[in-house]
Amino acid sequence: MKKWLVAASAFLLLIGGLFPSITQADSVIDEKLGVPIVVLGANLTDAEKETVKKSLKVDQEAEVEEITVDGTDLVNYIKDGNSQARMYSSAKITRQDEGEGLVIKIVTPENITQVTNEMYATAMLTAGIEDAIVEVAAPKPVTGHSALVGIYKAYEVTGETLDTERTDVANDELNLATRFAKDSGIDQDKVAELLTEIKKAIADNKPVTKEEVEQIVNEQLKKLNIELSEADRQLLIELMDRIRSLDIDFSKLSSQLSDMASTIKEKLGEIDPGFWDKVKTFFEGLMDSVKSWFN
Repeated sequence: MKKWLVAASAFLLLIGGLFPSITQADSVIDEKLGVPIVVLGANLTDAEKETVKKSLKVDQEAEVEEITVDGTDLVNYIKDGNSQARMYSSAKITRQDEGEGLVIKIVTPENITQVTNEMYATAMLTAGIEDAIVEVAAPKPVTGHSALVGIYKAYEVTGETLDTERTDVANDELNLATRFAKDSGIDQDKVAELLTEIKKAIADNKPVTKEEVEQIVNEQLKKLNIELSEADRQLLIELMDRIRSLDIDFSKLSSQLSDMASTIKEKLGEIDPGFWDKVKTFFEGLMDSVKSWFN
């Protein structure tokens, strides 16, 4: 019996070392970066708000600041936004130290029907949001677009100021991404990869004309074997030319886009085989240990 208890303990310790992301530190209040901001869609019922807060694990935080986002916020961040828009998708924003990057997690994927983690991430980088853990939730099926406005508001509550030109372009980027996935039949992750790779190329090559942006767009479409209608291709060129003209520190953005591109490639199946070698070695060693207990 003792052997089995020791073995079980060893197994759990080894699993924790192999998959450290499944362990969590105790929740504490970060006096430097502030408490997490929970932003709830204004059109949620009281019961739906409780459901969302449960999905976002608000009760596991030492303390949070709770705010609401509505149509007036949409107008503040997006040109020609509809002040009567109904807001359901919600989010929790936890600031991180500079250089930590963005971590996006849709905690209710069955209810966010059009926007993926990577779509949120690439739009947030365009808007100027960096170094944060962002969790998105909804109590019922919605497209997920309004969560982006809530994220903007939550980010500014922490003391940052966002450029409304950048937030407007980021919203157009998200709309175009979901349009490509919905109407053009392109895989959502492939759309995110396309947008990320184009912006990375813009960051690396620093084009100065729309024609140079068009060349980058065409190169990435060919590289990723994606076909768009001429109308959609022109929309993409226009969007990326707007991004080129924004006041963005592309030298800083380049490294973040590289990290995101790697993440998307892994999600699409290009996972480092060394990881699976590590898993195989671990379980082979475990089986050898189990066999030795009976000898």
